[in-house]
Amino acid sequence: MREFDAIFNELSPIVFRFLLSLCGDESLAEELTSETFYQAYLHIGQFRGECKLKTWLCQIAKNALRKEQKRRGRFAEQVGFEETGPDPYEALADKELAAQIHKHLHCLREPYREVFMLRVFGELSFGEIAGIFGRSEVWAKVTFYRAKNKLIEDMEGKI
Repeated sequence: MREFDAIFNELSPIVFRFLLSLCGDESLAEELTSETFYQAYLHIGQFRGECKLKTWLCQIAKNALRKEQKRRGRFAEQVGFEETGPDPYEALADKELAAQIHKHLHCLREPYREVFMLRVFGELSFGEIAGIFGRSEVWAKVTFYRAKNKLIEDMEGKI
């Protein structure tokens, strides 16, 4: 149990930032970080050591987020409204520019959008991103570079 506490203390900030980069909602990211470590504790015997522990935890976190998004989508359909979360760019001084960046970022195709968000907002290394996708570090670097260039290209002349 002490070993798992040490793992939690070391890696929970990384998992939290990863989730925050994906969902943009601090309270949801906190909740899902807890769920991630709960699931990891229950299934630690399934960790095969083929990747870094933080990569395995980020994959659990990503699955927990998807499950929560599906649950919220079903709830919204049942009560007849679409749920909207807080704007992650509220703290930025130039909200209009932030809205444009956000709009263009979400127009990027996958995996470019997710790789860009993991690198910039999640502050993950290329190696960690590669582990999440099951690809090479070079693939992660090239995908990020292409995403960044596409974002810049899409925004030129539109701001």
